[in-house]
Amino acid sequence: QVQLVESGGGLVQAGGSLRLSCAASGRTFSSYNMGWFRQAPGKEREFVVAIGWDGARTVYADSVKGRFTISRDNAKNTVYLQMNSLKPEDTATYYCAADRAVLIASNPNRYDYWGQGTQVTVSS
Repeated sequence: QVQLVESGGGLVQAGGSLRLSCAASGRTFSSYNMGWFRQAPGKEREFVVAIGWDGARTVYADSVKGRFTISRDNAKNTVYLQMNSLKPEDTATYYCAADRAVLIASNPNRYDYWGQGTQVTVSS
């Protein structure tokens, strides 16, 4: 069982930056691939980025490549999402999720555990 708690969301102007954190409970965090997803009102949950259990592999959605960076610290049971050059279309609730599969997944149905989400609002 893994419990995930996101933090770091907020209101920022377009072009600004935010750093999201996702703290995980449990001693098996380092065995999970971790993903960030987002969901805007009236839209489906959307894949943003994921990182392999060892931090060596990452997969980014095209919409955030070059602007967002995922990282993890297994000693702290935490995964981070650094978001730069934010755009109004990045406005959404951001969720972190954990997946114990071998391959990194972009399909949210593959993920076993989810946090409650943190709101990111980008004003124009």
